[in-house]
Amino acid sequence: MNEILRFTGAVKHDSAIDAWLRGRPDDLRPLASQWFAEMRQCGDDVRELMHDGCPTACVEDAPFGYVNVFRDHVNVGFFHGAALEDHARLLEGSGKRMRHVKLRPGREVNVIALSELIKTAHLDIRARLHE
Repeated sequence: MNEILRFTGAVKHDSAIDAWLRGRPDDLRPLASQWFAEMRQCGDDVRELMHDGCPTACVEDAPFGYVNVFRDHVNVGFFHGAALEDHARLLEGSGKRMRHVKLRPGREVNVIALSELIKTAHLDIRARLHE
């Protein structure tokens, strides 16, 4: 059986996430906001919560993605990233499940490929929930 990580407290829109995003540094806030908004827009089934100090997107109570802000970069992360097809080779990490894409201000990002990773992660967790 495929065990799925689950969180409690996910809601349609968590105002704590908006406050968190507003509190990020001016140079990193747009990156974090843009890509979390992309997760929010994946479907009506997306729920969200703060987990381990960063915004996390879920389907029901199962997380599929997050954003986090560090000193000089933003991570767009995926809870089952190791299972995602990444033709553009954006994903970093060597853990059993999780992967992330590291974004830096002023550096070009493959917007299409990252958008596809987010959509794929959303569809992946939906499929896992219904196995």
